[in-house]
Formats: sequence, structure tokens, C-alpha cells
Amino acid sequence: MDTATHFAMGISLGGLTLIDPVIATDTELARAAMAAAIIGSQIPDIDTVFKLQNNAKYIKNHRGATHSIPAILIWPFFITFILGMIYRFNEYNHIIVVALIAVVIHVGMDILNGYGTQALKPFSNKWLAIGAINTFDSFIFFLHISGIFIWLLGLSATFVFPLVYLINVLYIFYRLFKRQQIESMIKSYFKDDEVESIVISSTMKQKNWKVAVVTSSYFYVAEVLNGKLIFHDEFERIELPDCNEISNALTDENIKAFLSFSPVFRWEIKNRDSHTEVKFIDLRYRSKNHYPFVAVVLLDNEYNKLSSYTGWIFSEEKLRKKLEFSS
Repeated sequence: MDTATHFAMGISLGGLTLIDPVIATDTELARAAMAAAIIGSQIPDIDTVFKLQNNAKYIKNHRGATHSIPAILIWPFFITFILGMIYRFNEYNHIIVVALIAVVIHVGMDILNGYGTQALKPFSNKWLAIGAINTFDSFIFFLHISGIFIWLLGLSATFVFPLVYLINVLYIFYRLFKRQQIESMIKSYFKDDEVESIVISSTMKQKNWKVAVVTSSYFYVAEVLNGKLIFHDEFERIELPDCNEISNALTDENIKAFLSFSPVFRWEIKNRDSHTEVKFIDLRYRSKNHYPFVAVVLLDNEYNKLSSYTGWIFSEEKLRKKLEFSS
């Protein structure tokens, strides 16, 4: 999820902790619980700092180790330790539990969107991305903002926030149900056993979903709009060739970062007069007849790297500038 939604959910969780009579009757502990909920709802995204280095580092590390099983278990104790130096309380177990719930909610919500997380690290590097909700879901965001606003107007937190989280859970089940309907629709469209994988991503529009389908021979890019399956593009599925262009491209950090993240992509090799361009194109994010998430490496005539880039690009002109800047 986006930072604003994580923050709003953290405040809501802080309000929800007041159903615990131990927290509700201790002002200092209640403040610590609110802080634990807010910090816990944000701290897994501390890996955003990798964006200060470059896109490759960010893509390879964001939602990785800081969202992993060990991190989920470590963060609550770290948060409680820090808060123990700021607030005066003895009920450490209550703060640990609040921080743990906040971190679990953060990672869980990230798994539910199309970007996903590597939550199974270090046991697996697999990305868990269900795609049932968008990275920014306006319903969830305004649900929690409304709850916070109503609480500030004077309504009891013990009434408002249990209701907010109940609605949130019911909404998630609804979105999971809609996603399952779409997956069933896609499978019924193709022959039995023809589909190898389906990648579904929710958009900001409730009735619009992006779809990428992988079969043994083709990639299909589609969308589901108002319950109708609409196909946009079809690409022949061609395995990466054993050639100098590809083998040298695969050693580049930008390419490696892209491939570690993208579950469905196609590739291109374009030979120019002075260089060769190797491009990898993620098929999940089609927007206005364009695929903006790419990784590109330029090689000279002896297959040495000239420059490379990975990230979101919405025009060839911007891509050329990025490649010039990285050279």
C-alpha cells in the first residue's frame, strides 16, 4: 500500500488498542500504543532508502528483507525498545503485541496488492502478490480517514475502530472474491491446462483489472472492465536465446533487478550501427497502449556495456535521456 494508507491504518489501529482496558486506563501506555501502531505501520518501508542509490537497488530490495518473516518478528521488539526509552510503562507485552499487529497488517496489505512482497525470505525469494487491491485503494484510505475524523469529533474509539476494521476485512474478502471470479473467467476462456499462470492487478477503478496470461506459446495482455474480458495484445513466447547479447545483458545490475521482480515479460534485441539495445518489458502494467516498466542495456559492438536503466518510462525520449545519464 501507499504510505498515506499505511499511516491512516496505523492511527486507526492505535485507536483500536483502546478496547484493551489496560491500555485504555493508562494515558502513558495509550500514547506508547498509538506510537507503536503508527511506527509499526511504517517501519517495513524503511527500505525505501535504497531509492537514494538507484532504481536497481530499490527494485531488488524494496519489500524484501524488511517485510520478511524474521523482520516481522524483530520489528516489534525494536519498536518497543525505542518506545521504552521515550514513554514510562511496564506493560511491555502490550506494546509488543500492538507493534506486531501493525507490522503484520502492513505486510499483509502489501501482499494483497499487485506489487507484493518477498515475505517468505529467507526461505524463498518468491514474490507474493495477490492483486486484489490497488497500491492506493481509495475505499480503504477514506474508510480509515473517516473513522479518525469521527473519533476526533468525539465518538468513542471503542465503537468507531472495531467497526472500521470490520468493514475493512469484509471489503478485502469482497475484493478477493471478485479476483477469484476474474481468474475463473480467464481459465474458462482458454482450453484445459493451456494456462500456465495468470497475473491479476487491481487498478484505482473498482471495476477495472489488468491481466497478463502466460500460456505455453503466448503471452496475452488483457483487462477486465465492468465484468467483460477485453484482450489488447498477444506476444509469442520465445525463450531467451543463448547469445552474446543476452548473456552480457544478464550480468547488468539493472537487468538482474528487473528479472528478480517481474514474473511476466518479453524481450527485444535491436541492432544499431554503433550499438545493440537489449530490452526487457514487463507486461503487467500496460497503460495507454504502452508498457512503461522496462529494463534496457546498451552494448557496444564487442558486447561491452555502454549504459543501462530500469524503471518506469512513458516515452522513448525519456528513456534515451536516462541511458545517456547512466553512461
